[in-house]
Amino acid sequence: MPTADRTSPWEQAHVVVAGLGTSGYAAADAMLELGAAVTVLDDAESPSLHEHGRILQTLGAEVRLGPGSSARLPEGTDLVITSPGWRPDWPLLAQAAGAGLPIWGEPELAWRLMPADRRITWLGVTGTNGKTTTTQMLDAMLRAAGLRSAAVGNIGRPIIEAINDPAGYEVFAVELSSFQLHWSPSLALHSAAVLNLHADHLEWYDYAGDADAAMAAYGADKARIFNQVHHACVYNVAEPATRRMVADADVVEGARAIGFTLGIPSVAQLGVVDDQIVDRAFIRQRQTSALPLASLSDVQPYAPHNVENALAAAALARSSGVPAGAVAQGLRDVRLSGHHIETIAEADGVRWVDDSKATNPHAANSSMRAFDHIVWIAGGQAKGTSFDELVAAHRERLRGAVLLGADRRLVAEALAAHAPEVPVVVLDGADTSLMAEAVRRAAQLAVPGDTVLLAPGCASKDMWPGYAQRGDDFAAAVRAMTGQGS
Repeated sequence: MPTADRTSPWEQAHVVVAGLGTSGYAAADAMLELGAAVTVLDDAESPSLHEHGRILQTLGAEVRLGPGSSARLPEGTDLVITSPGWRPDWPLLAQAAGAGLPIWGEPELAWRLMPADRRITWLGVTGTNGKTTTTQMLDAMLRAAGLRSAAVGNIGRPIIEAINDPAGYEVFAVELSSFQLHWSPSLALHSAAVLNLHADHLEWYDYAGDADAAMAAYGADKARIFNQVHHACVYNVAEPATRRMVADADVVEGARAIGFTLGIPSVAQLGVVDDQIVDRAFIRQRQTSALPLASLSDVQPYAPHNVENALAAAALARSSGVPAGAVAQGLRDVRLSGHHIETIAEADGVRWVDDSKATNPHAANSSMRAFDHIVWIAGGQAKGTSFDELVAAHRERLRGAVLLGADRRLVAEALAAHAPEVPVVVLDGADTSLMAEAVRRAAQLAVPGDTVLLAPGCASKDMWPGYAQRGDDFAAAVRAMTGQGS
């Protein structure tokens, strides 16, 4: 199916959808609407999965849920559409690859199913950290410019759902994970940004414990976002890996490399001058001047890494013709999702901050840079990453640490090796009620002027359904202890 699109004879195709999450449900629904025979497989079971399964069965799909459902590829399969979390070595996907069948992610499906008479501009965002924030900022800037925009992809809304929306969007702010990019060989975006590249999700890449090989594969998937970009490839000046991705990318002739920096920008960059975000890339006078786009005070919450997010969003917005005033207005308008450097309470001189969304060491590093004295609540699923560099970089900031979760001992070992003077509390167990104990023990370590920071540096699914619930439990425990309501 190398040239398959919306007009292909889908009624002749048998499509297997691997995974009945949000994107899987949307993909199956789209395929059924085009007349394909659809089989949906998921080894998990839950009330919501069964409800979605019943709806798809009513529409004509075959649905198999529960352990072992995906063990064997159905006979006559022509195409597999996989959910992003399924690893390439999962038996079903390995069987499909061995049979030479195409395997697509939901973004690839959406790209191919765009109507020929209604092409939507895609502005893509990827990176280890900051993707969702940058995507939300970009969407707000586009809307401030009067464009019919939608934030889609890894941010939560399936792209195929938005394509079929009667709203008739003109432009998408598309968050793309490494998983999604792995299964998206045909994307050719208007413009795209790679915010940063640091170790994360290395367990997804099966290289027999070879972390360097896994990291290379992870980076290669991130770099796919630049493939066939035809306007602007946006990179982080402070991270040479992102510039190398641009240099190595197979882009459409005429596509430009656009950098962003927290310093004074060179030509073809966006940067910061006198507390202003400025553009020296998309103006005619870029050789001699820069155009102010927004004030740093427009960036909330303020932190260096969030200014980087704003710069990347501004670069993508400007690449699509958004005027300067809409960049500033978008930053003022945006309402970011929770659990990202969110102050929960201030009591007795101690500030309590929820950054549960910091699910890897690099994200935790970004949080820690924003505070001078920290009591750190950390731990969870480390996903094959190390905490040595993080602890060594911030040992002078740490007043204490409270650790919980599956890989708490890994964090404790890094603290013992690089910050042995920092008092550490390790909480054993796997019950979510431990968060209240973590908050209580953190309060005992904190003194006026400190920030108690939940920046776990780890994923949450060893104890919680996701980082949001982990952050909610932290906030609830803080409010109960401090007596400050929500």
